[in-house]
Amino acid sequence: MDLDDFEQIQNAQNKDTTIDLGTSDDASSALEYFDAVWYSFTSRRGRVMDLIGDYGGNELFIIDGESLFQNVLDDHLLALADEEDPSFQILHALYALECTLNDFRKRSAVFDVVFFNDTRHRTLGTGGHPFVLRSRSLARAILYQHLKTLDISVHSFDNTSDPRWISYLKVHRPMFALLNDGGPVEATDSPLEAECVLQQRTLIFDLISQGVSVALLEGAEFRDSKISSLVIEQRQGVDARGQLKAKHWQRVEQALVALNSEETRIRGGSLPISLHHFSTPTQQGTIETVVSNVLSAFLALKPRREVGTPELLFAFVAHLLLLPELPIQDRARPTPNLGDSLNERLLSKFLPLIFTAVETVQATDHPLDIDGRVFIELLLFLMQHPDMPLSEAVGEEVANQLTMLWKLHKLPSANFASLAPRYPHPAPEARDSEEPETFGVLPFHNAVFDDLLSDVYVEVDEQEEQSGAAQLEFSQAFVDLHHWHNHRRPVLPKHLGGDNPKPANQWQRMRQLRRNQNFMAQLERQANTLTGAFGKTLQRLTITGSSDSTNRRNEQHAQAPSRKQAKAVKESAAQRIRREHAEKKQAEEDESNQKWWTNELQRLSSMPLSQKVVHIENMLRNSKRANGNGWLAVEMRLYELNLEILSWLEHPDHDSTSHASRLRDDYTVSIMRKVKTMSENGGLFYAASKAIASVLVALGLTELLAELVDSSPNARDDDKRRLNFEFVKLIKSKSGSPIHKFMRITEDPVIWQLRLFGEYMDRSMDSQPDPRVSFEPDAWQRKVLDCLDDEGHSVLVVAPTSAGKTFISYYAMEKVLRSNDDDLLVYVAPTKALVAQIAAEVCARFSKSYKTGRSCWAIHTRDYRINDPINCQILVTVPEVLASLLLSPPLANVWTPRIKRIILDEIHSIGQQEGGAVWEQIILLAPCPIIGLSATVGNPEQFNTWLESVQTAHGFKHSFIQHPHRYSHLRKFFYLFSEKAKTASSLALGLNGYRDTDRLRFLHPVSMLSFGSLDPSTYFHRNTLLRQKDIIQYEENLKDVLNNIISISDPQDPESPLQRVAQHVQDPAISRLSIAQQNALPSKQAFFDNLLPFVADLHSKGDLPAILFNFDRTACEKMAIHIVNALEAAEQEWRKGPEWQEKLRQWERWQMKVKDRQRQAQKAAKRDKKNKDEEHVESTRSWEETFDPDDPSPQFSFASAKGSYTKTDLMADLEDIRWVNIPLWALNCLRRGIAVHHAGMNKHYRTLIESLFRLGYVRVVIATGTLALGINAPAKTSVFCGDSPFLTALQFRQCAGRAGRRGFDLLGKVVFYGLAMDRAQRLVLSKLPSLGGNFPLTSTMVLRLFNLLQGSNYAPTAVTAIQRLLTLPHVSFISDTGKHQLLHHIRFSIDYLRRAGLLDASGNPIDLFGIAAHLYYTEPSNLALVALFRKGVIHRICGQPSMINAKRDFFLLMAHLFNRQKIPKVYTSAANIKEQIRKSPSMVILPPLPDRAREVLVQHDEEILQVFSGYAKAFATHYQKDLGSDHTLPFSSKTYPVPDVAGKSTNQFQADLRTTAVRVKLRSVFVANSGHTDCFESVSELSQTARTGLHLNDHAIPTMHSFTTLGSDGDLTFALNAYLLDFYIHGQTQPLVVANGIRRGDLWYLLQDFTLALKAVRSSLEELLLGVSKGNAEGDEDLEGSVTAVDPAERDDDSDDDRTRVDSETVVKRPRGVSDRDWRVFEIVDAVTNEFEEKFKAMWA
Repeated sequence: MDLDDFEQIQNAQNKDTTIDLGTSDDASSALEYFDAVWYSFTSRRGRVMDLIGDYGGNELFIIDGESLFQNVLDDHLLALADEEDPSFQILHALYALECTLNDFRKRSAVFDVVFFNDTRHRTLGTGGHPFVLRSRSLARAILYQHLKTLDISVHSFDNTSDPRWISYLKVHRPMFALLNDGGPVEATDSPLEAECVLQQRTLIFDLISQGVSVALLEGAEFRDSKISSLVIEQRQGVDARGQLKAKHWQRVEQALVALNSEETRIRGGSLPISLHHFSTPTQQGTIETVVSNVLSAFLALKPRREVGTPELLFAFVAHLLLLPELPIQDRARPTPNLGDSLNERLLSKFLPLIFTAVETVQATDHPLDIDGRVFIELLLFLMQHPDMPLSEAVGEEVANQLTMLWKLHKLPSANFASLAPRYPHPAPEARDSEEPETFGVLPFHNAVFDDLLSDVYVEVDEQEEQSGAAQLEFSQAFVDLHHWHNHRRPVLPKHLGGDNPKPANQWQRMRQLRRNQNFMAQLERQANTLTGAFGKTLQRLTITGSSDSTNRRNEQHAQAPSRKQAKAVKESAAQRIRREHAEKKQAEEDESNQKWWTNELQRLSSMPLSQKVVHIENMLRNSKRANGNGWLAVEMRLYELNLEILSWLEHPDHDSTSHASRLRDDYTVSIMRKVKTMSENGGLFYAASKAIASVLVALGLTELLAELVDSSPNARDDDKRRLNFEFVKLIKSKSGSPIHKFMRITEDPVIWQLRLFGEYMDRSMDSQPDPRVSFEPDAWQRKVLDCLDDEGHSVLVVAPTSAGKTFISYYAMEKVLRSNDDDLLVYVAPTKALVAQIAAEVCARFSKSYKTGRSCWAIHTRDYRINDPINCQILVTVPEVLASLLLSPPLANVWTPRIKRIILDEIHSIGQQEGGAVWEQIILLAPCPIIGLSATVGNPEQFNTWLESVQTAHGFKHSFIQHPHRYSHLRKFFYLFSEKAKTASSLALGLNGYRDTDRLRFLHPVSMLSFGSLDPSTYFHRNTLLRQKDIIQYEENLKDVLNNIISISDPQDPESPLQRVAQHVQDPAISRLSIAQQNALPSKQAFFDNLLPFVADLHSKGDLPAILFNFDRTACEKMAIHIVNALEAAEQEWRKGPEWQEKLRQWERWQMKVKDRQRQAQKAAKRDKKNKDEEHVESTRSWEETFDPDDPSPQFSFASAKGSYTKTDLMADLEDIRWVNIPLWALNCLRRGIAVHHAGMNKHYRTLIESLFRLGYVRVVIATGTLALGINAPAKTSVFCGDSPFLTALQFRQCAGRAGRRGFDLLGKVVFYGLAMDRAQRLVLSKLPSLGGNFPLTSTMVLRLFNLLQGSNYAPTAVTAIQRLLTLPHVSFISDTGKHQLLHHIRFSIDYLRRAGLLDASGNPIDLFGIAAHLYYTEPSNLALVALFRKGVIHRICGQPSMINAKRDFFLLMAHLFNRQKIPKVYTSAANIKEQIRKSPSMVILPPLPDRAREVLVQHDEEILQVFSGYAKAFATHYQKDLGSDHTLPFSSKTYPVPDVAGKSTNQFQADLRTTAVRVKLRSVFVANSGHTDCFESVSELSQTARTGLHLNDHAIPTMHSFTTLGSDGDLTFALNAYLLDFYIHGQTQPLVVANGIRRGDLWYLLQDFTLALKAVRSSLEELLLGVSKGNAEGDEDLEGSVTAVDPAERDDDSDDDRTRVDSETVVKRPRGVSDRDWRVFEIVDAVTNEFEEKFKAMWA
């Protein structure tokens, strides 16, 4: 099901396609057809996601084994299967395989490896050179056998139709498959390449059709803790193949036949053994046995008797026997130099045969070690020394083994003397130097870093390199005192040492004042809608100032004596007078209440029963007399209870055999809720207790008398007052037995509670009174309070939504506010929406007066500021801003030392793919204890271990507090679709007369089972109501039983215990559906047609308010529009009927009597003066007064009519934001109580929606994830509408957590609408993924640390932060990099920054620092731009005579560096691009990087490689002993022999190998097995092939490799999207969606980020070229550390004209001393920025 119009675009374009399958059996035409009508669009629909952290989490996925092997064998570094080289370095291949698997394991991935035999040909290289196929086939067999020895589940199937695969799919249900798509077919590929790729595409098609999503393995990026790849969501279909031509599938079968035929031909007429027939031996066989089997298999092939065959076979077998004891370092061999004739003999005859023999043996034996280069070296050695005794040549043991084998198989003896003349050995080629060329580091001295880096071993080059003529380089120290995107604005105000800005004029002051007034008014309104944890309106606490330095609550607690200390004291005269006065006042109040209650009972007596119920409900809700536990409150609630019992007794079905049971359930629950409430409120007098006791006896719950009656608090048994009404008689006077037997609960009371009363149980967890807070905190909450009261104590709190975390933040805030006027608390929220809400809540909770100009609180986001962030006590901000503030030099002396607490809300955001590193930086730089809060941290213990180490290193104590239980429980439901939903007929009478469709079905959690001692009737205490903590213990025991059932059950056996239990508790309506029906997705039409009936069902069940989650903005809007259109259509049909027409006539008559009503109103006003003290519960207002025929009819609206919020209020609120551009459809939705909430909507509109939702006016909100992250938007029901790759385990918990409003609901509902049952079950059972992390110390971060030191004049806070940072045992919780290696990394990062012209020899940032630092979040793009500036590339581009060409080429360069979007190469086929260009103004594919720019970046990359190779070499040399020997495989930990300490050899051949082996220090010896030295081609090669113990992070090294290769060097995985250049040229958004494939919901953010990059470059250039002078006119307000341009959803639309006016006044004039070339650069950058921003603004204007 597609809601984002991608399939609609595809279908529209497919209509125009001219691809035909043709008449031949050509696989190329079938592949072209397949791609054109399906795969190119399917791949474009995919999204790049973090597979582990965001998408899959801890869910099982499968890795396609063939794709895995393809990546291993296609590695260009691997010497194996080359048609011109006989090398077979399987050791290197095994290492590469284990490295890949280890990359997954390190990231806590849960996966199986699965093979599909039909797709093996891409692995084998079928259609290519015969030697290549034989080599890759053997390598595949060895890798497979090795894979089976690992701790990984490995499965093999024929294809996706294999019954064994279908069974695997049902049992294991993998979430997605990671595989290759084969890529595009190039003209240079082998003849059968199209056939191979066609099989791979077919596999993807079948997997998606079977409900398994697909992610691409080739091109996946392993970065820190994340694995990013393109994800293509499943589109499950019963007859998916039927959607394509039958002829196509015939071609697919023919292609497979052709591949099998070619493989058979090369193998000499036989196919290989299928992988699923391979067996893993239980015991390791001896090497002699395995080699003997190889010889037998070789002889069975009947090789031709040719001269030299015995010698070649002898050398091969000898090398097999030698390898187990041969040191791995000696196997690092250079490429052997063979003569052409011997090389050809090996490639074409001998090796193919022996490889086939070995492959045959591998099916049943352990993996055999083969080393092609050792074999060749041995062959050449024996040919050169034919007379050397065998025992001397290869050792005694191997010589004996060879002799035995040769005799056993009766083989002819080898005569190497005769072989040598036949194949003369050419002279050896000169070998390249094995040592990499590295730089000595440039001199560097810094007072802080010199001491920290004293242990780093480096060679210093005292002669500084003089680079070529650099541009924009003045060796000028950079002074960071101004904001990044507007250098005219200082960071600090004048009184704190900043520049004195130009005074604002009258217009500017008025403009700012108006903005602040608007914001504060909106904030106040928002604050008024917020409620506390118990649903009560927040009360503002006024703090007078620093004189109140202690917590008043604690003072009061200290003064109040405890209960144990209380003693009876003699009453004084004053106390007696006060007591008597209170008693008199109470007597007067009782008399007044008695009179009022008597009158009310008199009025009630004349009403029918139904009216009595409504009237007493209104009284309890609105009357002040109903509050508390006085006698009147007790009697009023008792009267309500009496009416409930009477309603049951008068119900016509109360004793019906068919309905009595269900009726009893409903009434017993309702009655017991009222009884429980009265018992908890207390104050029961004797008659009330007696009445309640009679109810419990009548219900058969006498065991609860002691708890609910006898133990009720503040009971007044001595009060013998009589009830003022007659309570219904339920007990016979004489016998004491119940009168009405049908009222008695027929089942065990404990079972009844579990079945019906569970949601009303006591939720507390060891709660006790605590004077520090106004409620009774649970035990875990008291621990948190203790931590907060202990200064210097950090805490991590992990507790689910509704558990009670909210108070933590505000308690900490209150402590800071009470302490003094100077301390500061920073609250960090991940989103701007949450920042605004928290600020509103702070505003609602606290006020404080100051003698100075300080403010209580402030907001500082990336887009706006409220109050002064530098001069407040509570700062609410986003992580990017706080990180920038902590790194801001001007603040290090005056602001940072004031911080006493930092609250990191939603701290799990540290694991996000984007922005997660900023959270780590805050933790590392924080000068105070941290309070971390989250509801959704996977594996929190691991994260806490690192957090505790950081806090301990900073000198703070740390505690971890975890509470796993929600307060409001959740129940899951599944919506059954009707493909023929009839909205008009079902809503003929509106919502009031709507009949529930009963399609919302309960998903049972399989938790209420009765096995043995777990029978609830005997497990629980019978004399008390059940409590949550009792149920939790019971559930734990039940889980143990259920686990045992699962362990003994076959999931596919319908009669297994597990299946029988599941069928017993499953909803009958669901169980009647087949598995296919349960997993079938509704059509798009059915999805929309069922929306209104579904929401109406929620309305009829009382399950509103609800949030409907869909993670696509456009889909959210379409859903809302569809619901409103359906309501309007039903309303129009209803208004044709007589009821509406009669109502119109009544209203018209009412309007005609306006004057009569005015006179009557005057008379009524006079009468009301006499009765002003009487309480009037019912309103006398006529419905005609508020009636408007243009308004939606109430029965066709979901807007609440019960609350105090009215249409007039709505009009007033909309008037307040009249300048906001709200779409008409959104206003129509709002009038009917429906709203859309996503980041693209204006922030003022979103805030209004949140407020109206809390007020209860809006009851249906359709939202993306914007409401999931901490926003106070309590709902009763959370609905997941349709699937999305963003609907992850984490998002599911966050969104589902919105359901169940604490203080409103005891239960929340979670509904799956439009999802497959399999997907719903997966989400419910999913585990939270472990938190990911990032390596935070990038080169730019190092640069910013130096800026912090230098700019703050070495402020103590800056020095301390850096010292702590660089002495941590681990800088990141996901990094294996230790302290010593981190320091080496820092030292060589400094050297790189020096060579890049960004640091001087003393650590001062210079010149182009502004560009590098301001664009820190884009590294390495920022550093690439700096290099291009320094080398004159930008000047050359901008210096072109044509301004148009200069701007276009500069923009092209920027598009290559920033906001790059990859598109699959399959989509960029020549035919498809030609078709796209024909119908669109877009070019789609970004043109190549300019040649000179590429040359500079290649050269820069080489320098980076040399710098960091030097870092690796220095560390490896200095810590060689600590690193140890590199001889262990990374996944299996299998070890290989190493040379002995003395370096002695056991035979002459080994001695020869040792003298000629490649020696490496940096590179893994396993990779050196293919002949590679310590010379590297790229940074990624350095990091990925480094030896064990060298933890190199290529993403922390600013390599330029991605800029110089992607899209220009034949990368077959991705191309670069030209969407930025296309938009700059044509300025249209629709082509970017249709042709460029950019999703409409993502488009604004991508263009916005690029706009920011342009502005940052322009601002940095302006500051560098023009200088910062005092008195410059202040431009637009901008912010420190801003990393996002102002979102149109965040801006104030009334300031459009204002902004234009300010910009027009800001004219940059060329200053003196700036060269023509430099000024030309600024002109081009400025022009491009303005032009792009103009088009961008026009997009959303």
